[in-house]
Amino acid sequence: MCLAVPGKILSLHDDARGTVDMLGAQREVSVRLTPDAAVGDYVLVHAGFAIQIIDAQEAAETLSIVEDLADLVDEELPA
Repeated sequence: MCLAVPGKILSLHDDARGTVDMLGAQREVSVRLTPDAAVGDYVLVHAGFAIQIIDAQEAAETLSIVEDLADLVDEELPA
């Protein structure tokens, strides 16, 4: 199973790369697959590539689910 995580574009660079914030972690990703992406847009990030632009509401809903999954793992697995 593959997972793409929403990230907010913080900056774009001349080499078709950008810096995104994903759950508080900043990562540099390729934006070659999303040439219309702009600073402030949310993108789905998979394997170091921004693969799709999404709206802020969809990003928030997906991030909420991802955070809930982490909470479930913490509850189910012993420390």
